Amino acid sequence: MRLTLTFILLTTMIDAIGISLILPIMPTLLRDVGGFALANAAFWGSLLTAVFAAMQFFFGPLLGALSDRFGRRPILLISLAVMALDYIVMALAHTYWLLLLGRIIGGITAATPATTAAVMADISTPEEKAVRFGLFGAAFGIGFILGPPLGGLLADFGTRAPFYAAAVLVGATGVLGYFVMPETVTDKNRRAFSWRRANPIGAFRSVTLNPAMRKLLIVFFVYQVAFWVYPAIWAFYTEERFGWSPKVIGLSLGAFGIMMAIVQGGLIRIYLKWFGDRGTVIYGIVFNAIAFLFLALVTNGTLALLLTPLTALGAVVTPAIQGMMSKKTPDDSQGELQGVLASSNALAMGIGPPMMAYVFAKFAADDAPVYFPGAPFLVSMALMGVCMMIYLRAPKSLN
Repeated sequence: MRLTLTFILLTTMIDAIGISLILPIMPTLLRDVGGFALANAAFWGSLLTAVFAAMQFFFGPLLGALSDRFGRRPILLISLAVMALDYIVMALAHTYWLLLLGRIIGGITAATPATTAAVMADISTPEEKAVRFGLFGAAFGIGFILGPPLGGLLADFGTRAPFYAAAVLVGATGVLGYFVMPETVTDKNRRAFSWRRANPIGAFRSVTLNPAMRKLLIVFFVYQVAFWVYPAIWAFYTEERFGWSPKVIGLSLGAFGIMMAIVQGGLIRIYLKWFGDRGTVIYGIVFNAIAFLFLALVTNGTLALLLTPLTALGAVVTPAIQGMMSKKTPDDSQGELQGVLASSNALAMGIGPPMMAYVFAKFAADDAPVYFPGAPFLVSMALMGVCMMIYLRAPKSLN
């Protein structure tokens, strides 16, 4: 199963690279295809992001349910093939509406985390699941770190070059998967397909029939909303508070991402050994609350830059909860569970960034009643408190 694990981690990393690879060229591309001014380009770009997240929300449970019935292998390989073609379409697009169509298709095919996470569950023992999900998160984080600088370098060859590069990366990953990816769904863990459970509402209802699982899902969702404070306002906040240049902002994000990958890919094993699943989640929530408080109040840019990587030491909540929920889910419903978690993350993506950006705008404006650009981090700290209150009410038997 080592080759399967390698393929799944590589697929996750390539997915993240493909998503973030095109970020540096989006302002220029949108002005080219739509003739938008920069401010308008930002609005239409946010619409592309919102559509992408909406597709992941609606189609995550569907792809997960399809993989429970027809197998992980065909869902993954078909998704990768369509995704590669979609990047080519976007590379050739000369109208905004074709770009929008590309993002719709891309959001559907990028809903594969439900399937790749289900493969992780299939090939892992109960004791390995939290650690394996940590590797999953680390692979995505590494891909997201590598994507923007790679996209920026490729942009020297034209605004369409990153799309072609993404198509090649995704296509090559699909070819690798064709040769090394076995089917992990057998007659023992195959589940009949049901439209009632393949839509987000039905899947959420099915997964949350157990009140304890419902509480864990709520904690997972609230935590994700809070964590989106980093990509939503970090660049704006650090320029406003510390006067950081884009280079320093990129350095800080890279350091944070590397530490997050180290935590989820390696240190989580130590946390789980010391604290167990339940204790690891409690540690992560408390640590993140303290980190958010620090970021809200710090005024020294050098100190903030030095300590930014350390704020990632609490990034263990997501894989720990994912592992706990997977252990309590039947083998024939792993795809459904991972689809629900993927949809929850997509919904958090649609709520967290605009909420954090709104709070930042209100408290960083020149005419703000109270000037406090760190306010979004206090919102995230408060959400950590909500997570803790809900989590402590979940039965200890989930551990």
